[in-house]
Amino acid sequence: MYTQPLYRPPSEARSLIIQITEGCSHNKCRFCYMYKCKDFRLKSKEEITEHIEWLKTYYKDPERIFLADGNVLCLKTEKLLNILKKIKDEFPTAKRISSYSGPKDIVRKSEEELKTIREAGLELLYMGVESGSNKVLSMMNKGVNQQEMIEAGQKAVKSGFKLSCMIISGLGGVELMEEHAIESAKVISAINPHYFSLLRLVVEKGTELEEDLKQGKFHLLTPLQVLDENIIMLENMELTNCIFRANHVSNHVNQAGTLNQDKDKLVTKLKKLRDSDDFTPNTFDVL
Repeated sequence: MYTQPLYRPPSEARSLIIQITEGCSHNKCRFCYMYKCKDFRLKSKEEITEHIEWLKTYYKDPERIFLADGNVLCLKTEKLLNILKKIKDEFPTAKRISSYSGPKDIVRKSEEELKTIREAGLELLYMGVESGSNKVLSMMNKGVNQQEMIEAGQKAVKSGFKLSCMIISGLGGVELMEEHAIESAKVISAINPHYFSLLRLVVEKGTELEEDLKQGKFHLLTPLQVLDENIIMLENMELTNCIFRANHVSNHVNQAGTLNQDKDKLVTKLKKLRDSDDFTPNTFDVL
């Protein structure tokens, strides 16, 4: 009783996934392929109840729950509160409930609404920042600018949520590599999330960005340029006790640490790899 495709963050691999919406309410990002094959739809109360009853036959005592699909916070606050109450009643063993969150949806809700939602049980939000550069955000049709991204992140943290932010390395292409790195560092630093992950751009078939690549309008970074961009980004970040990971299958180099405590160590590792004669990236692009 899931509508496919179904996505969740890597850290939610062992979580029970409850599908509250179908698709993504924005679904216009030029690099993204995740929900392009299905229209966005809010599930009815009856559908969600039936879905939960079905899930209970397979997962009776989950410790973690992830709410799918794209941006659950686009729901009206009252409806989301009712859903959270239902979930907590049906799965009392759950210690954490999390979801993806679009920056536009966070900005639209008042701080009071967000605090109420947090108190109702939604604890962790995953927000795809993607880039801090206004040029890159506009080019990729993210739907928000730099200041709105910062506002959304700061609002989520202030409202009591644990926040995980993601940047896509290489999203500015060769032309905007340095700006993407510096401005992304600026945004992440301003938000100061609890978790920060760095993925590498992989151009998927069927996306608008793939067409740009074929037409020569967008140029991918080489593995060494990716390292340079990562170095610039990390060097310009100022964070407080933020858990950092770059261990997605897309990453050329696995990185892990706490920022800013481990920043110098991480940068030194990347520079050593960049300057070595035998650097071999873990992954390669295939189009």
